[in-house]
Amino acid sequence: MASLTIRNLDDNIKELLRIEAAHNGHSMEEEARLILRKSLVSAGRGQGVGSRIHARFSQAGGFDLQLPERSGPIRTVEFDE
Repeated sequence: MASLTIRNLDDNIKELLRIEAAHNGHSMEEEARLILRKSLVSAGRGQGVGSRIHARFSQAGGFDLQLPERSGPIRTVEFDE
């Protein structure tokens, strides 16, 4: 396992970490590990945006869209119009 030293940590952040660790019954070091793991691993790193959106909303169910038939040829957009 690797070690990490965090320099110039704001005193207020350190105090919040200490309080959160005590509240959860962890050491400050364990609490920091859990926070890092939760924010980096569970955030879906390595997945594309579409996959992350799908994962977030897939439990809400879905529906089928009825797309209209195209009528006429496709035209290009002129931005000078």
